[in-house]
Amino acid sequence: MSERETPELSARAVIGRVARAYMAPRWKGWVTALIAGICVAYTSAELIRILEPAVNDLMVNHKPGALIALPLIIGALAIGRAVAQVIQASLVNRIGNGVVGDIQVQLFGKLVRADLARLRSQHSGAYVSSVLYDAGLIREAATSGVINYTQHALTVIGAITVMVSNDRLLSLVLVAAVPGVNAIMRRFSKRTTKAAKGAMAETSALSTAIMESLDGVRVVKIENREGYEEARVAEVVGRRQRFLVKGANARARAAPATELLMTLITAAVIAYAGWRSQSGQMTVGAFVAFIGALGLASQSLRQLANLQTVFAEGLSAARRLFEALDVEPEVRERPGAQPLPRGETTIRFEEVGFAYGGSEEPVLAGISFEAHRGETIALVGPSGGGKSTILNLIPRFYDPTEGAVRVDGFDVRDVTLPSLRAQIALVTQEPFLFDDTIAANIAYARPDATQAQIEQAASAAAAHDFISGLPNGYQTRVGEAGARLSGGQRQRIAIARAFLKDAPILLLDEATSALDTESEAQVQAALKRLMAGRTTILIAHRLSTVRGADRIYVIDKGRIVERGDHTSLINQRGLYARLAQSQDLEAESAA
Repeated sequence: MSERETPELSARAVIGRVARAYMAPRWKGWVTALIAGICVAYTSAELIRILEPAVNDLMVNHKPGALIALPLIIGALAIGRAVAQVIQASLVNRIGNGVVGDIQVQLFGKLVRADLARLRSQHSGAYVSSVLYDAGLIREAATSGVINYTQHALTVIGAITVMVSNDRLLSLVLVAAVPGVNAIMRRFSKRTTKAAKGAMAETSALSTAIMESLDGVRVVKIENREGYEEARVAEVVGRRQRFLVKGANARARAAPATELLMTLITAAVIAYAGWRSQSGQMTVGAFVAFIGALGLASQSLRQLANLQTVFAEGLSAARRLFEALDVEPEVRERPGAQPLPRGETTIRFEEVGFAYGGSEEPVLAGISFEAHRGETIALVGPSGGGKSTILNLIPRFYDPTEGAVRVDGFDVRDVTLPSLRAQIALVTQEPFLFDDTIAANIAYARPDATQAQIEQAASAAAAHDFISGLPNGYQTRVGEAGARLSGGQRQRIAIARAFLKDAPILLLDEATSALDTESEAQVQAALKRLMAGRTTILIAHRLSTVRGADRIYVIDKGRIVERGDHTSLINQRGLYARLAQSQDLEAESAA
């Protein structure tokens, strides 16, 4: 389904939202770090300002007591500056990591609650990139970027103050050069912003390419495509590197351009100040302090130029983050939705139609049928006919675009999602297991289940014996997606999970099609026990598995073209009969 898109946020809106959402809850620490940054700027300016009396009193006038007092003052300022720097760095690290954590949890929560249509529209690698990469960029801009920017801006102001106190006319000439410095920084900021957007997009592409290659590593190896995959990733890395280099070059040129301008100004200042000193209009101490302040201002301006990149990257990342967070799912609870009461769990499809968002071609049209408690309804037909879509409409993974899906008379769109899905168990062709223990995977739907309940469910699913034979039994970790177990073992653990959930509605999507004969027999026996007394809707490719179904619906091109039990459908000599004959011939050929 299509989701509601939001217009691109302005820079001011993005900054305000970052401040409200992530900085305001940590305002005490943030303000303390900002104060520490101000202290660093103040002590830096004071260390420069004190150069004038230090030079004049110690080296020119040889003032009594200055030999002790001035070094003590300088030492105290240096210690104060160091303490402020440590406080600032510690708070920035703590606040920054807290911001990253909040962003990652918030973004993941939004993604895990998003519509399947949205999640399927983009590779998971792009989401991983957003969670890991974008959050770090926002942290740098919102914490160390803001605080360091404030610190260096105040340092420049302090340095200018020192210069003004020594020579107002010369200081005014220098202040007039500030717009030129700002123009340089703005010019390079535009370049870094463009590079940052490109780098983020290519980071998503890189995550996608790596995850695809690793997920399909068996196909890669059997087809001898390691070199191709390496070249494919290298191409993405190359594109990403080009954007990173453009951004780095912009940063590298911004600082030297600013520094070059300040150096030329410094050269002019030295010539002018030297002339004034020779004519007796400026003391040696004032000259040293002025040059020191100019050097401090130059250094801080260079840092400000570098921070433009940090802000540009953070702004782009924040805009992308908020665009993701602001997408409202189409599948959500209506106002006033009520919990679905436990009943007979009769499922009724009423003239249901469905089309994916943005597509004019319907996937389903005019689907109507009923399934009652204790009945088994089978959906069969050619691949791509819409069988899985029908199954996905029951737990509201998608919503129909026409008609209604009802459970005990309640439109599934009018009940709360948790109460609806609590009454549904799903077993798919390739059941997903988390990289956790077998016990944790079985108890995923009921984390409060006891060990005895877990073992009882495993026994019902014909899984207890093989689990007990493992070195760590129920505490055996299954590996990524259950990679350490066979297909039949994974399937029986998924069935055990369904047994433990004990939901009155059971959805089976090709639950045995990928198994060998021995595993299929064990799983079929477990499924037969699981289906007893439940409203069961199953999809099957092998027609031998649906012979005992109460009703069979043949789905082709999004419509029900035949209905009946196995015998009546065979006698109709239609699509079902042709599919059965084709599979019989395949079985004879294989034999």
